[in-house]
Amino acid sequence: MSNGNKSSAEKILEGVGGAGNIKFFTCCATRLRFELNDNSIVDKAALDAIPEVMGCIPQSGERYQIVVGGGVATMHSAIQQLIENQAGSGTTSTNEVKADNASNDDIKASMRSGGVRGKVAWVDGFFEYLSDSFRPILGILLGASLIIALCAVLDALHIVDFRGDKSAGWVFVDSMWHTVFYFLPIMVAYNASKKLKVDPWLGAAIMGALMTPEFQKLSSMASTTSIKDTTLGTVSHVADIFGLSMQLNDYSGNVFVPLIMVAVLAVLYRFLKKIIPENLHMVFVPFLSLIIMIPLTAFLIGPLGVWIGTYLGLGLAWLNTNAPFVFAILIPLLYPFLVPLGLHWPLNALMLMNIQTLGYDFIQGPMGVWNFACFGATAGVLLISLREKDKTMRQTASGALAAGLFGGISEPSLYGIHLRFKKVYSRMLPGCLAGGLTIAILGSQYGGIKTQAFAFTSLLTIPVFNPMWVYAVSIAVAFIVPMLLIYFFDYRTPEEKAAHKE
Repeated sequence: MSNGNKSSAEKILEGVGGAGNIKFFTCCATRLRFELNDNSIVDKAALDAIPEVMGCIPQSGERYQIVVGGGVATMHSAIQQLIENQAGSGTTSTNEVKADNASNDDIKASMRSGGVRGKVAWVDGFFEYLSDSFRPILGILLGASLIIALCAVLDALHIVDFRGDKSAGWVFVDSMWHTVFYFLPIMVAYNASKKLKVDPWLGAAIMGALMTPEFQKLSSMASTTSIKDTTLGTVSHVADIFGLSMQLNDYSGNVFVPLIMVAVLAVLYRFLKKIIPENLHMVFVPFLSLIIMIPLTAFLIGPLGVWIGTYLGLGLAWLNTNAPFVFAILIPLLYPFLVPLGLHWPLNALMLMNIQTLGYDFIQGPMGVWNFACFGATAGVLLISLREKDKTMRQTASGALAAGLFGGISEPSLYGIHLRFKKVYSRMLPGCLAGGLTIAILGSQYGGIKTQAFAFTSLLTIPVFNPMWVYAVSIAVAFIVPMLLIYFFDYRTPEEKAAHKE
């Protein structure tokens, strides 16, 4: 991480005004997130000159974000160590920097009145709740998707038949990725609880109760009845619990249930902490939360969450079946505007729900078109930087392109390049449109592009899509169009080009 005589971490810390200028400090998947005492003293030019920095994003109030890509965790740790060293040497006060204890919601909540998305705080909070419930587990979702991609490659090459009877060894391999999606509700419940300042282990335990062997055993008991859903073609079970009917569901992979459950739990949790004496909190707050929320989730919230997720998925499936051209074009054209604002998380939740209820997802194919249009635009910028021998932009674009093509992560491209220059979107959107049209035309006879796994849309996960050739051709078109448009017509206005050269 060294650069000259100073490490990049030291240069970033100096660029934001030093440890004494930092109120809160945390990170997400690709960005360092600061709340500063004074945004005006940030040296943006010095930060942009650091090789690892892909972009700087001043935000409302005194918030500041620095995009560093996949190495964000290492950079965060290095800066945190510098802050602690300075605090230990007396250079700055430990009260001034709350990096370990601060979270994204601490930073956002403190500056709510100046929110980035709009003036309606609850709308802003809703999407932050969704994104912060998923963001911490993006890494393991990516890891699981790559294991699935590896299995798909072996199956496509007829090395291993993953559709037939598998040996014990390959069943064990399946468990390596299935663990992430099976226990996903517990992970989401943990993160959502942490976001709403509820004991995260309490949220995880409540969701876990619906996934225990004892709960699953209820489906096979003599007192349980079976009901067939003619719309979905599925069979549901209703158990008799002390004379009350409880609909039994398979909650593995479900994300809507934990999100709703934790929102209700947060209200109960705060109420219990308010009415119960503080010296009794440790015992009675968890006790009462468990005996109230587990039945409430099993009887009401669980079936409601399954119903919401199922019928939202069916609605989009209807659109995909009856208006495939509209669907295939709409998704790629929406994502470039949803992702920068964090508004894409509801669709990500629907993808997971589709896999859990329908056994496949049809949104990720068109979504991959947007991702590769995004990466194609970055590739065009990289080609121009090579032509112009622009070392700074070459480093930014090459890092962002690698994160995209091999990790399926679009943020380094968006924040490092696309949102900084006015003409990028006008070059990228034709790629989204061209790729959407390609996937609509070629995929029409197959009922669209489907996948049985939640996969980050990168080069490594192409084999998980079916039909694979349609998906591969579509993302290739989406990639090439913006790359050529940017290479031949540039991505900067004349003013931006002159300023960038300076």
